[in-house]
Amino acid sequence: MKSISNLIPVFIMALVCAFACEPAEKPGGTEKPEGDSSLSLNVKLLKFAPKETGKTVQLTTEAENWTAAMRGDNGWFAVEPSSGSGSAELTITCAVNDGKEHRGYLDIVAGENKLSLLVSQDKDAEIANRVLYTEPDPANADAACTLYFKDKDRIFSAYSGELYAHIGVHIAGEWCFVKHEWNENSDECKFVKTGESNTWKLELGPTVRDYFQSGEEPVERLAVVVRTADGKSQTKDLFVSVQDDKYHFEAEEPEEKPLPAGMKHGINYDGASVTLVLYDKDTEGNMHDYCYLIGDFNDWKREKNYLMYLDKNAGCWWRTLNSLDPGREYMFQYYIGDKEGNAMRISDPYTEIVYDSNNDHYIPASTYPGLPEFPSNTSGVAGAFRIQREEYSWKVPDFHVADVNDLVIYELLFRDFSSTGDIPGAITHFDYLKNLGINAIELMPVQEFDGNDSWGYNPFSFFAMDKAYGTRKMYKEFIDLCHENGIAVMVDVVYNHATGQSPFAKLFWDSENNRTSATNPWFNVEAPHPYSVFHDFNHESELTKEYVKRSLVYLIEEYHVDGFRFDLTKGFTNRKCTEQTAANYDADRIAILKDYYSAIKAAKNDIVMICEHFCADSEEKELAAAGLKVWRNCNNAFCQAAMGFSSESNFSALWHGSNGMSFGGYVGFMESHDEERMAYKQKAYGQGNIKTDLAVRMDRLAGNAAMSLLVPGPKMIWQFGELGYDVSIEEGGRTGKKPLHWEYYDNAERRSLYETYASLLAFRNDNPRFFDSDAKCNYWGSAWDNGFRTITCSVDGKTFWCLANMNTSAQTVNVDFAESSGWTNYFDRSEKYENVRKADISIPAGEFKLFVNF
Repeated sequence: MKSISNLIPVFIMALVCAFACEPAEKPGGTEKPEGDSSLSLNVKLLKFAPKETGKTVQLTTEAENWTAAMRGDNGWFAVEPSSGSGSAELTITCAVNDGKEHRGYLDIVAGENKLSLLVSQDKDAEIANRVLYTEPDPANADAACTLYFKDKDRIFSAYSGELYAHIGVHIAGEWCFVKHEWNENSDECKFVKTGESNTWKLELGPTVRDYFQSGEEPVERLAVVVRTADGKSQTKDLFVSVQDDKYHFEAEEPEEKPLPAGMKHGINYDGASVTLVLYDKDTEGNMHDYCYLIGDFNDWKREKNYLMYLDKNAGCWWRTLNSLDPGREYMFQYYIGDKEGNAMRISDPYTEIVYDSNNDHYIPASTYPGLPEFPSNTSGVAGAFRIQREEYSWKVPDFHVADVNDLVIYELLFRDFSSTGDIPGAITHFDYLKNLGINAIELMPVQEFDGNDSWGYNPFSFFAMDKAYGTRKMYKEFIDLCHENGIAVMVDVVYNHATGQSPFAKLFWDSENNRTSATNPWFNVEAPHPYSVFHDFNHESELTKEYVKRSLVYLIEEYHVDGFRFDLTKGFTNRKCTEQTAANYDADRIAILKDYYSAIKAAKNDIVMICEHFCADSEEKELAAAGLKVWRNCNNAFCQAAMGFSSESNFSALWHGSNGMSFGGYVGFMESHDEERMAYKQKAYGQGNIKTDLAVRMDRLAGNAAMSLLVPGPKMIWQFGELGYDVSIEEGGRTGKKPLHWEYYDNAERRSLYETYASLLAFRNDNPRFFDSDAKCNYWGSAWDNGFRTITCSVDGKTFWCLANMNTSAQTVNVDFAESSGWTNYFDRSEKYENVRKADISIPAGEFKLFVNF
């Protein structure tokens, strides 16, 4: 074996030989044989920029015959002419750079003489860094092409399985003609590994247009997401351009016509016709250049007969449709755009129903019978209208809340309340709710939200009820059933923000920053407060106010709802604030909320409006004085008591009398959708046998319930709190679907807690005078060691005493009933104290007793 030192001279000699044999590779680029001047060029080297495709050079020679030929790098350039006599101008051509650096030589030979010119082209960094591209580039819609994917970000570096394309034609901001469902691993969409590192390819043919079966729609851009076979890893949305020489859309010039009198934004019905009106003027007075109606009535085509009229003064596009079947429901969209080629398809913001090409097919027929198939020649979200609107015959057409200050509200999420997660499923458990004794149900958000699986705080269309829970008729049937049984129905509404799916957001959108534009008349570009998740509504905008009021009144008139819980009303402000200052008194915010309350109160006098506010006491008291109500969160205190800890367990905040709030102003709660479950914290962190003994845990929760539900003023129960639901709010993600445990109802200890709730609510319902504003009530919610927490209430010569031992051991206390009337344990009539003012009362740990003098 030779040593390395012996190899070095050999290596050096090889290099010398290589340079001697290939003079064109010497620095300088141009080489003439020594002593020969018959060939010369006017340049020493020729360098192309990435996007240059042609240059000329001057050949000077006296040779009668010469030839020019390319050498190296697979012939990436060409020369013309390639032969001749005497001096000539040579044209060197190449293609736009494909992302690679190119080098080659132009050899000119005349007899024994040879001249070599170095020709190079720098790579285009933008092209070289492409993740998705086609060959040829650009692809032609009426020819086949190969789609390439380069895993530049190493997303799939640890993955050895197949990759698939979720692929469609991108038209007006929407995915159209999508080949297959997201989770369908079709051979038509399977990538094949190439020889190049981290690169895959997919053949699209016989033509791109045929591959997508896109008909007469222009194919000018493809949208692709590359994913693993199991869908657990994926790219972001990727796009690539296509050249379509056959179809290209050119918008016509719209006709200007004044909007007919009496027309409102949205869908206007008039006997046998419908007039559609879309507002489209930004804060600087700009509008789009055209707007077409596309829908079932014209096979979703952009046609002159459906080009909407323009009223610049009103800032609206409008069109009246006649000669339609009045009994048929028609899906439709607005196709709106500008002369620069930007366009979008949007639904009507006022549509009563939304159809969604991406999500509707996941809704089972049992939830939404007869759900129509989304049209194949459009995509995204569509609205709908029917000239002869379906009427629902209400069994209880004029339900009224008996007492807005004596509500016991059950907060319910359809998704997690039954095995089917919908309205029919909730109705099967209706007797459970009725027997519990609640007099109101608050539905978590049901206005149309993104997707089908959600808490609902991601809305985008506020007149439509989400189909994931059922049909419009089902919503009405549920509300009617509640009213038949004396139960009011309130809806949790989310007017602080909307998602990017909102037609209002799409109309004026800043794509570069992925947010609503600075000229959007409905939204703030950035939320002035620190709590926004999506796009923040500007409640100082008259357009926003109009939309909110109209949608609220619509829910009252169309669905007969009895009230609303407004999400994050702290954010109904345009005052710049931080977490430290957001709760400070804000007169403008108060005025906005009062204005909304006035609008809905005009539609239904006994309407209930609850605000998730959590602002300064002075602000909440002012709202309550005007008739509104505010959420009162006492979760931490009741969790502490449930776990057996006296610290931070003061219940007094539940009682309006603790700080001078107007009677009925607080809607107090121990739990809500937003808070951790008391039973979970007991099981995870409880003291002593609280953590290990289910019966002990349920008894303590019963004591908590007494100290909450017997306090005058509205109260709220989070679903299944009455069964000691002990699954954490974080299970499966905070807003994720939670496991259903209807078997809890068959457990003796949990059933006992349910029956305690029912007994306490029966006491409220049977004795409503105790819960009126003129009843004299005292609430001691802070005592702990060697004492009881108590509630006393007197009215019309009657009194009740509730004594709760929140300690972790049994307690006996001498109770001064303040009068010597006969006292009886309301739930155990055998325990009596006749003609006794004072008595020693013993109560086990965590339990309570309710005494009455009647």
